[in-house]
Amino acid sequence: MIYELRRYTLRPGRRDTLIELFEREFVETQEAAGMQVVGHFRNPDDPDQYPWFRAFPGMEARKAALTAFYSGPVWKANRDAANATMIDSDDVLLLRPVSAPDGPGWSWPGPLTATGPRPPVGATALPDSLYVATICHVEDGFAAHFASQVAPGLVEAGAPPIACFVTEPSANTYPALPVREGENVFVWLTRFDRAEDDLAPSVPDTLLTAPPQRLRLSPAARSTLR
Repeated sequence: MIYELRRYTLRPGRRDTLIELFEREFVETQEAAGMQVVGHFRNPDDPDQYPWFRAFPGMEARKAALTAFYSGPVWKANRDAANATMIDSDDVLLLRPVSAPDGPGWSWPGPLTATGPRPPVGATALPDSLYVATICHVEDGFAAHFASQVAPGLVEAGAPPIACFVTEPSANTYPALPVREGENVFVWLTRFDRAEDDLAPSVPDTLLTAPPQRLRLSPAARSTLR
């Protein structure tokens, strides 16, 4: 699987407008084109940011799915309204799941998948849960270091990773939508039942090339990560 972690910078006060449009028009139609809308969120630390994940079976499938959706009637009918909410939509990490390194003493997570059924169009109830994506710019070999030195502490603290990703190095197969290039990242995702349960564990700086970034994610009403 190939994942995109997309973070849109929005015009002030327009986040709920975009989420309402997204949930009404862009969820089922993207999935009908061949991709998965895995989760979409509010960032409780930035009211003008909209983060979300989508996934594809592979890079060529990504090209086909994006071509089908962005040339299709639903996007064409709603793109002006969507684009009117945005300042920037190019902050995109192209990622793939990390295979388990040799010998981790804990249960390495599989691909990121839904944690519950998607509520219907028009749903407004928000889950109490909180996800945290920790984004690290790293040197080669960080995955094994994470498995042996970082993850056991997360597991012991009650914040086990539910997904681990690294940069997908393939060329962007749909250049009409830019992705961040020339970066080497390791990203892990944790879930908490309630926002107040969030932990902020320290990450040893071994093999890091920049300070880690924690992206807090509150699921939107129709997110399947709940």
